[in-house]
Amino acid sequence: MRTDPYTILGVSRSATQKDVQAAFRKLAKTYHPDLNPGDAEAEARFKEITAAHEILGDEAKRSRFDRGEIDMNGAEQAPRSYRSRTAAGSGGPTFYDSDGFSDIGGFEDIFASFMSHRTGPGDSRQGAGDLHLVMTVDLLDAVNGGKQTLTLPDGKSLEVKIPPGTRDGQTLRLRGKGSQGLGGVPGDVLVELRVRPHRVFSLEGDDVKVDLPITIAEAVLGGKVKVPTLSGSVQLTLKPHSNSGTSLRLRGKGLPKAGGGQGDMLVTLRIVLPDAPDPELTALLERWSGRDADDPRARMAA
Repeated sequence: MRTDPYTILGVSRSATQKDVQAAFRKLAKTYHPDLNPGDAEAEARFKEITAAHEILGDEAKRSRFDRGEIDMNGAEQAPRSYRSRTAAGSGGPTFYDSDGFSDIGGFEDIFASFMSHRTGPGDSRQGAGDLHLVMTVDLLDAVNGGKQTLTLPDGKSLEVKIPPGTRDGQTLRLRGKGSQGLGGVPGDVLVELRVRPHRVFSLEGDDVKVDLPITIAEAVLGGKVKVPTLSGSVQLTLKPHSNSGTSLRLRGKGLPKAGGGQGDMLVTLRIVLPDAPDPELTALLERWSGRDADDPRARMAA
């Protein structure tokens, strides 16, 4: 297993935290076990990527790794020489290990004091065991809420409750479900949710967008058409002479808003020809005297 998190994430040592996050997200999306079922190599790669991000994604841990204080797994490195003294009559420095601190209380006392400050009740440093993961969810689960199983880097599974109205990029914190931090205190699992594109709906803030195919007859004559929404189909009345590209608003058919209420659904009309050529329609248009009366591309002229 590689031991340099910079190499694993493919970033330089001068990379910004933003660069680190971007590299991690890109690799996580490629190798996540949910997207590569049964692929042991992808699963191993994902664990390696996550471990690297655990170090470089945390500025404090990254600094400690760069100084050689912790290793790739966040474990404390064996201490180097702590200080030097000049031995009597030697004229040169003699390096001491932890016994060299015997005159100021002993290294064990210093380390115990250090740990008590790092892992005391309520100390924010308990986040040393936090896991940062990315999970992709279906759009309908993001809108209506649901449950999904998340695979952790150690192979364990965790059920994640997706709250209704989840937005792309939203992060859930699962307290106490992470790795063991300093002093044995478990960290949290931070799950960044990515909403999988839907074949019909797309999101824009609190609103839901949908392209609605209509026939030439419906566009010209108007009438009632059925529109799919997140909570079932509704009837929409088209005015006669409705152009392709016209946008209509269905109020309250969008996402739940944080402060209460619902967003809207934005319906864009798209005129669609029959799959098979219709001889009657062709003949009708050939006889239509006004077919060349208007140039819809004239508005494009600079």
